[in-house]
Amino acid sequence: MALLPIVTYNDSVLREKTAPITNDYPNLKQLISDMFETMYNSHGVGLAAPQIGLGIQLFVINADPMMEDDEPKHGEMVFINPKITKMGDQKIPMEEGCLSIPDVRDKVFRPNEITITYLDKDFNELILNADGWLSRVVQHEYDHLQGVLFIDYLGSFRKRLVQSALDDIEKGTYPVDYPIVPKK
Repeated sequence: MALLPIVTYNDSVLREKTAPITNDYPNLKQLISDMFETMYNSHGVGLAAPQIGLGIQLFVINADPMMEDDEPKHGEMVFINPKITKMGDQKIPMEEGCLSIPDVRDKVFRPNEITITYLDKDFNELILNADGWLSRVVQHEYDHLQGVLFIDYLGSFRKRLVQSALDDIEKGTYPVDYPIVPKK
């Protein structure tokens, strides 16, 4: 297994729509394993392929640490070529952060419930109905595949409040305890 450096918010790969993959994608099982290791090392609950510089439709999550004791646990989940097919009408605010934007956190309004179709690591087609934190984590990572970052949901005032941290991240001077690749 290997730790993969995470690209920061201003890298163009994070703004591009990703391409679907097939089950013959080179070293896919190893890539998935490395993504989980990178996610855990960075203290994250999700990691999308664009965050490690790959423009493919793949993300991994383990939302269990965020779940309440009485909520069902799902463990490690792999999403290949996902498609959100339904979003609930009720949007609720929850605080989000992103490994590509270290230590910047803010409230984002998102639908509380979603339905998503995807392929798992063995290319089995699955449908997930998710709500609460699980829905939030899935939507956040799915957004990465669409070239969207959580800061895109912030108003101009909230963006100005985090601008100095974004500037430091861009310069590569923001202290982070996991490997990153600031835009050059």
